[in-house]
Amino acid sequence: MVKTQFLRTELLLGEEGLKNLNASSVMIVGLGAVGGYVLEALARAGVGHFILVDFDVFEETNINRQILALHSSLGKKKIEVAKQRVLDINPECEVETLDMFVNDKTLPELLQIKADFVVDAIDALNPKCGLMEGLWRAGRNFISSMGAALKTDPSAIHFGKLIQTKNCSLSKFIRKRLKRRGVDLSQIYCVYSDEQTALPETAIAEAEEENTIPNGRTRHTLGSLPTITAIFGLTIANQVIKELSKGK
Repeated sequence: MVKTQFLRTELLLGEEGLKNLNASSVMIVGLGAVGGYVLEALARAGVGHFILVDFDVFEETNINRQILALHSSLGKKKIEVAKQRVLDINPECEVETLDMFVNDKTLPELLQIKADFVVDAIDALNPKCGLMEGLWRAGRNFISSMGAALKTDPSAIHFGKLIQTKNCSLSKFIRKRLKRRGVDLSQIYCVYSDEQTALPETAIAEAEEENTIPNGRTRHTLGSLPTITAIFGLTIANQVIKELSKGK
């Protein structure tokens, strides 16, 4: 008999669909604004096994858009907060964590880990391109998130192929890099916004010391809304649920 908490999922997807979700494993790389909402939805839908990958801790600036960022979680590792969140939702779920920054040295280890689906929610360009290329070459099922910052129109958010993206500076750089590396862009699926933005000068702030990734490169702080990043994450999660509920 289905657990009461998953009853509504089973009513919509059927008994077999729910069983398929329970038996599935999902790796989420990046547990920030988009990845946190992916995790939230998949855990509530009944996915039975997660591999959570991140290197970072929560900071106060995360609170405006990251579902796992609370005053009580400031300074804590994202992977540990995320694991506890999943177990609070579904105590029977299996959760593995990897305290890892994705780069050329760590990517081979990451690609050796088997999962039925991988979600790329990294926002740094070099690690993101490396992960996407590695997953594609390995023939893994995955969806990538493109840029959700600086966007304000929910109706402009779409699921589609990387080759279809437009008005997204992140996907533009990614397309160029992956194409040079021989990756077939028509086989890469992502969630993106094609909104053509007209931004105030204040939307992009000068780089701050706290916004530095492990390779030493400092990134600019980009304005973002909790609504848009959440919709990106939930759109990805919805696609994963539909795929995994069909079975292997």
